[in-house]
Amino acid sequence: MHATIRRYDGVDQNRTVELTTKVNETLVPKLSKLPGFAGYYLIEAGNGIFSSLGLFETPEQGVESTKLVSSWIRDENLMSLFPNEPKITSGKVIARSNGVTVAA
Repeated sequence: MHATIRRYDGVDQNRTVELTTKVNETLVPKLSKLPGFAGYYLIEAGNGIFSSLGLFETPEQGVESTKLVSSWIRDENLMSLFPNEPKITSGKVIARSNGVTVAA
């Protein structure tokens, strides 16, 4: 399994609801159709910082997801929401736990 983490700084905090809605309604369905898709998480860290975690079977599939996200940002007219390029970290998952609990 491979993970891609994207960190976005300077996100317009007044548009958090819009971002969350669009991610859930349009981005996640597109990502979930990609080959090797194993999961996607969006994390709000506060102060205009968001990170996403995408999980895929191969590094190539992670690269493809990054291309899809870039296109999605353009297609959804969200460039002003993300004033800075994301910092992207990708790599092989070398440890994991199967017991994941998510709090709402």
